[in-house]
Amino acid sequence: MQLNASTVPASTAVHVRGTYRSIAHHGEILQGVFEVGGRLRRGLITLPCPLYSSQAFFEPSTITAEVTVREPWRTKAGRAAELALRTLGGPCTGGLLRLTSDIPLGRGFGSSTADVLAAIGAVFRAAGRDPSPTQSAALAVAAETASDALMYPHRAVLFAHRQGESLEDLGGGLMALTVLGFGTSRDGSGVDTLNLPPARYDVWEIEAFRPLLGMARRAVRTGDVALLGRVATASARLNQRHLPVPRLDDLLRLAEEVGAAGLQVAHSGDVAGLLFDPQGARVETRTERARTRLAALGIRDTWHFTTHG
Repeated sequence: MQLNASTVPASTAVHVRGTYRSIAHHGEILQGVFEVGGRLRRGLITLPCPLYSSQAFFEPSTITAEVTVREPWRTKAGRAAELALRTLGGPCTGGLLRLTSDIPLGRGFGSSTADVLAAIGAVFRAAGRDPSPTQSAALAVAAETASDALMYPHRAVLFAHRQGESLEDLGGGLMALTVLGFGTSRDGSGVDTLNLPPARYDVWEIEAFRPLLGMARRAVRTGDVALLGRVATASARLNQRHLPVPRLDDLLRLAEEVGAAGLQVAHSGDVAGLLFDPQGARVETRTERARTRLAALGIRDTWHFTTHG
């Protein structure tokens, strides 16, 4: 998506330090290739994860034309800040960017995306503004090639993660979900997400994504956790050919036995989650039973959260 600075009025606000926080994500509910406007487009539906977050602090400067990142290895966030300054077109062309984050790296939690979105938000806040989701999406993809849809915190969208645009608003926000997350890699080392090539789906898989998107749309509009869980489970099965999850069949049986709505996986990471309806009967008992069953499979790297905080 082209970034056009001329369409963004320069801010007249006093430039002060800007701060912005972005939560992590827990991989995807659904990811694949979908027909949109007569074209096949790669897209995904993100599962937000408020358990972790990244926060950026930006101090603008009219003296330097460069963005200095306090943590130099966060190159994507620095690039995002530079692009945000260019988009704003104001008097400040540089400054100091600092980030703090507790998001685990290389697991599928979207650590770089959260850094990038926090950096963009902090630069805009320093100019007295907030970025729109459309602006954040375009800037994030320009800075890091691909991004999950964390810039849409209150809407469930089918998001073109490599073009930085919403392909479809699914008709509402994602309903509250209780998630028992866990790591699927045998040694806990995660996945080299930077070098993971895009999945190449065959014709059968592409046809399978069509009804799954319809089911996801209906689930969001009606608040049907069970239906959304079926979508997530089907997407996990389809992803198995591209990024295999160890002992997937065992995990699917476990999900059924403990009464989970479904099994969700990161399509470019090693995190997975058992989805539960937070309003369902005995949800705490079910999640604890699931944790015990995971431990029996040798999976002790677990965590628990609810998507609405």
